[in-house]
Amino acid sequence: MKIDYTLDLRGEPCPYPVIYSLEALEGMQKGEVLQVIADCPPAFKNVPEEVVKHGYTLAEDPYKNGQDLYFLIIA
Repeated sequence: MKIDYTLDLRGEPCPYPVIYSLEALEGMQKGEVLQVIADCPPAFKNVPEEVVKHGYTLAEDPYKNGQDLYFLIIA
């Protein structure tokens, strides 16, 4: 899968990963893929819930790599 944009939010406390992800998605073309990297533990639940609630699609299930959380979201 081609990633169009990456948003590295490591170090940002919650709720900023959700807020910044939604702002980035609003500026993207339909079908583009946003990769979000965060390290705030609540983001693992909050980011997927909020992006789906706002009409976006998860390209795959979120996953963890050490402290880092990865999300692939289709605008």
